[in-house]
Amino acid sequence: MPLILPGNVGSATAATGFNVANSCRFDDGSSDHMHKTPGSAGSRIKWTFSVWLKRGVLGQMPIFAVPGGDTSNYDEFYFNDSNKIQYSAMVSGTQYALRTKRMFRDTTAWMHLALIYDSNNGTAGDRMQLWVNGVRTAEADMEDTTFKDAQNYSSSINNDKIHYLGKVTTNTAGIFDGYMAEVVFQNNSADSPVDKFGEFDSDSGIFKPIDVSSLTLGTNGFYLDFEDSSNLGNDVGGGTDLTEVNIDAQNQSTDTCSNNMPVINQLTLHSNNVTVSEGNLVATTGDAPWQSTNCTFGLTTGKWYWEFKATESSTNQYLVLGIQSDNLLSSAANGFGYSNNYSYGFKNYNGEFVYNETDGGGSGSYGSAVTDGQIIGVALDLVNLEIYFSINGTFQNSGDPTSGSSGTGSAGDLQSGQTYFPSLVIARAGGTGTIPIGEYNFGSPPYSESGGNSDADGYGNFAAAPPSGYFSINTKNLAEYGG
Repeated sequence: MPLILPGNVGSATAATGFNVANSCRFDDGSSDHMHKTPGSAGSRIKWTFSVWLKRGVLGQMPIFAVPGGDTSNYDEFYFNDSNKIQYSAMVSGTQYALRTKRMFRDTTAWMHLALIYDSNNGTAGDRMQLWVNGVRTAEADMEDTTFKDAQNYSSSINNDKIHYLGKVTTNTAGIFDGYMAEVVFQNNSADSPVDKFGEFDSDSGIFKPIDVSSLTLGTNGFYLDFEDSSNLGNDVGGGTDLTEVNIDAQNQSTDTCSNNMPVINQLTLHSNNVTVSEGNLVATTGDAPWQSTNCTFGLTTGKWYWEFKATESSTNQYLVLGIQSDNLLSSAANGFGYSNNYSYGFKNYNGEFVYNETDGGGSGSYGSAVTDGQIIGVALDLVNLEIYFSINGTFQNSGDPTSGSSGTGSAGDLQSGQTYFPSLVIARAGGTGTIPIGEYNFGSPPYSESGGNSDADGYGNFAAAPPSGYFSINTKNLAEYGG
């Protein structure tokens, strides 16, 4: 069974009759966001906002907000700096809020949020409702419920002011980082989100997406499915499109709430000298040497393929790309060369194979050096316990990933009984400042990729064709072929 780090993988592992094709990848470092300004106000006392999202970083992060024209009036929906979900409204200088006691610190999984606003409701506790993964958050689970005092309040949301998706400019200024999918804003609607935006899988009990294209959106309502790469702000509900800021076709992703993909795990970075960006697929190193990262899906069986675009290759700054076992998660010193750690990798600047097994390790000649911009392919065979590396589609050491038990061209035998994570170790022997090291492609690359090669089930966009019998890593493939 695949090891997916804790959290509601939201529909990520549940079989579903409705598949979400695309999401939008937001990067806070690039100030990615969208906005629109309605030509006139709609209902400001009753509306619903729904979104599927996967966080990229922890801490304060906006989702949906309207400045309201001045600092005394605004509405903001966001994760606060304690990773609690909060809705804040400033009304003529008085703040009302709805804030969870629970903290949300999972950057590995998709989740669904629905916010229902109904300020004229005669029941105070129903004037603002927060639903997480199909379950309403009870008042007893809220840290702040002062919003129930805001009866008949006309929100800034759905006024004729600028509306931001992924950005806040007032009290909690910031930019969203991560992925969003199936974004819906419904005006003059305050119905339960269950059966409207999702349903519970009968076997797993996981909340999963359903088709929302037939929903009535109302005045200024919108629905973003992110399927038009040339216009990711396209309102497929027929309203005015959102304006994209620093967002283009490369922000479109196939990592979605119905098919989750691996990313670099923010929670297991070796130190803060590694930073990640672009949906946690790009790694950058600081001045410190030997920084380790690993990704969020652990693999125990099956045959898997992914790629990595190298952006820095030299004897002073280089990477070892490969796999690390799950015992690194509890190790004080994580990475190739440390004891009690099964790890196998390809050193980009000289083509060596590097390995470290229990209390031992070494390296040996294997392939060619990698130059900047080249694509390293990794074919991991956990049926026959072999690993293969390619450069721009050519497997090194005369490798043949389809050779099975013979392991032709393999760099070395893997160990049985281990859970392996795609990983990257950054070695730095000199220089100062930050250096971009490379970019992961698990099927939805953060860089422009014209290869268009997918696995046998049609998943992925790779520079080279995955070897026969190998599959891209995602939750649909994991459910089919084991992990």
